[in-house]
Amino acid sequence: MVRTGVASISVSFSVSPKWLQLLTKFKQQEKISVDYFDMETLDMKRAEMFIEGYKAGLVKDTSYKGLWNVSFTLREF
Repeated sequence: MVRTGVASISVSFSVSPKWLQLLTKFKQQEKISVDYFDMETLDMKRAEMFIEGYKAGLVKDTSYKGLWNVSFTLREF
């Protein structure tokens, strides 16, 4: 159940191994500060959020240690 007025943002990236490591570190934090565009107020907002449903998978093996697909949902506290 999601509370009314609580932001939930689904994200997906194709990233290098360097960015995969950075995103994995964010996943391990209890909360992160996120600036996002609120579609209801048409304004920028800042919220404390946590990462839920983090998934990472190798898309293609390259000479640069691969191309990775990362997806997760950001949920407001």
